[in-house]
Amino acid sequence: QVQLVESGGGSVQAGGSLRLSCAASGFSYRNSGMAWFRQAPGKEREGVAAISANSIGTSYGDSVKGRFTISRDNGKNTLYLQMDSLKPDETAMYYCAAARPGVWWSSLLRADYLYWGQGTQVTVSS
Repeated sequence: QVQLVESGGGSVQAGGSLRLSCAASGFSYRNSGMAWFRQAPGKEREGVAAISANSIGTSYGDSVKGRFTISRDNGKNTLYLQMDSLKPDETAMYYCAAARPGVWWSSLLRADYLYWGQGTQVTVSS
């Protein structure tokens, strides 16, 4: 059974930082591309950051480049997202996602992801 369990969300003031974690199990984590998506109320789910199976490749949404860093530990089956200089409009539910079998690269396309976590809430106040 595939499980993706996010943690690390919370409330922070604008300009602050948070580090999200995602514990993965039940699939071939070390061979899968992984990503973080977010969804604010009334908005589409958008790709924030993605990482290839071997950590060599990363992709970021334009709005987070230079402020967010995605990483993974294949020994611990864990995905991370370091978020710095957070902005109020980044308030959203953040989701961890695991790519479909065979997708090992750092894709930000929602259609490339098969498994999703329940999400962790991030609230940024001004």
